[in-house]
Parts: sequence; C-alpha cells; structure tokens
Amino acid sequence: MIYVDTLKACTPNKGWRWNSSCHMFADSLEELHEFADKIGMKRQWFQNTKLPHYDLTATRRQLAVRNGALEVGTAWVKQRLKAARNAKD
Repeated sequence: MIYVDTLKACTPNKGWRWNSSCHMFADSLEELHEFADKIGMKRQWFQNTKLPHYDLTATRRQLAVRNGALEVGTAWVKQRLKAARNAKD
C-alpha cells in the first residue's frame, strides 16, 4: 500500500522551491519505487531515512491519491517511526 501524509506549509530553500510538501511512504521499498515511477518521480528524489520516503508537491500528492495512495495523518507517521525504531532495537 502507498501512503501520503498531510500537505504542510514549508519554507522554500536551495533544495526545495515550493511552499508546501508532504511525504509518500509504502509498505515496501519495491512498492514505493514502483509507484514513484508511475507518478513521474525521479529515483534521485528518494530519501532513505528512518522512514524511507519521497517528498511530494501538492500536485504530485493529488496525482498519488488519484492513483490509489491512501491519505494518512501525523499520528500514522509517528506510529510508523516508532515501529521502525523498535524494529532496530
């Protein structure tokens, strides 16, 4: 399953020129990359952090949702981060 969190305001900077963004996650890296390809994301935009993800603009978020991504909130993201930390212990 593919997930996108809530679109939030952000400050544009050298690496990000948009005023808002969100994150796209998945149950597996294979699924995440496959879906990212489907909506036109470049592999170089992948962020391999505690919770691997792609940053999305508002337009890409809409495209992801139209293609089946499930919208999730902050509580879901916190739960996944906690699970990822516990899995490494």
